[in-house]
Amino acid sequence: MIIVKFGGTSVGAAPQIDQAGRIVHSIRDRQPIVVVSAMGGITDALLQAGEAAVTGQTRLREDKLWDIRSRHDQAINQLFKDRSVAVAVQEAERIIWEEIQKIFTGVSLLREMSTRSRDLISSFGERLIVPMFAQYLRDLGIEAEPIDAREIIITSEDSDFLRVDFDETRKRCQKLTQMMKAGVVPVVTGFICSTPAGVTTTLGRGGSDYSASIIGSCIKAEEIQIWTDVNGVMTADPRIVPSARVLERVSYKEAAEMSYFGAKVLHPQTIMPAVDENIPIRIKNTFAPDAAGTLITGDTPSHQYSVKTVTSITGMTLVSVEGRGMIGVPGVAGRVFTTTARHRISVLMFSQGSSEQHISLVVSRHDGEQTVKALRREFEGEIERRRIDRVSLISEIA
Repeated sequence: MIIVKFGGTSVGAAPQIDQAGRIVHSIRDRQPIVVVSAMGGITDALLQAGEAAVTGQTRLREDKLWDIRSRHDQAINQLFKDRSVAVAVQEAERIIWEEIQKIFTGVSLLREMSTRSRDLISSFGERLIVPMFAQYLRDLGIEAEPIDAREIIITSEDSDFLRVDFDETRKRCQKLTQMMKAGVVPVVTGFICSTPAGVTTTLGRGGSDYSASIIGSCIKAEEIQIWTDVNGVMTADPRIVPSARVLERVSYKEAAEMSYFGAKVLHPQTIMPAVDENIPIRIKNTFAPDAAGTLITGDTPSHQYSVKTVTSITGMTLVSVEGRGMIGVPGVAGRVFTTTARHRISVLMFSQGSSEQHISLVVSRHDGEQTVKALRREFEGEIERRRIDRVSLISEIA
């Protein structure tokens, strides 16, 4: 069995879904388990609609949701020429849309979007694409069924940090193995999971890669394939360096370093479950399926160049906490990190001046506003007493 994961660009519209479906058809003899991300841009659009709901911008909220629904309806109508099939898929999605409307109505009434609400809103992109993809595989002659990963990937509730309960997840992944033995291809939602109590949560940005690796580890897959819109891991960003080349093979350690320092091919956490089971990961291009791609394994042959790749990290935000009242006060940095951990915000870089008047964090652009709001709440008393002057951000740094 192999894991086949398609990213957002690989399922962004009907032609891409068709291409991805045909790739699955071509490797059906290898018993693929398919993991699918939301259509490209859908998760961002859902969160933008959520922010509009919080701020009372009803028209903007409805416009965003209409755009999301229109994209899915258009793909359904283009993929399924049999009208009865298209109607059946739309009916399956109608149930999800009823839940979406209830959630957004609640957010609009409360004028707040908690971490739990944010996770639930983020989950809908994957939940909308999976019924469509599974039905398209059936149209191609492959028996397939949509699977909600919240029934499969379970987290631990023993801390504020999201941790996968691999023992429980491994037990639940037996369902996927049984489906494959029965000749049914599971099409699993990437990115999302649930707590033992059944509360929807997510694996973070890029988490569909992690979903694929978790499932691959639990079923001891032969290989994990990540299908994306590039030919593999490259020596540099080809948009910046046109002469960049594809690396045929890299080690787990090298891939983890590249991912952490800006290479967008893999989510950094993807490597860990694969390393535990020594499962090779192959990066392939959905739009050039004959290209060899990059193979990631435990070791790698020596390379003719001493430097394999050059990476950069863009789309980041610098968040600063400043104030003379911080000087000599123990625990300020600890409170900063406790706050970001509580909100599941990943801090890429941290700096504190020797004068102790300034703490800076580098976080993802998507987490910038949330980080500022959370820190202002945490230090509300100090800000009122002017022990802390400001909590501010600078966007779009690299």
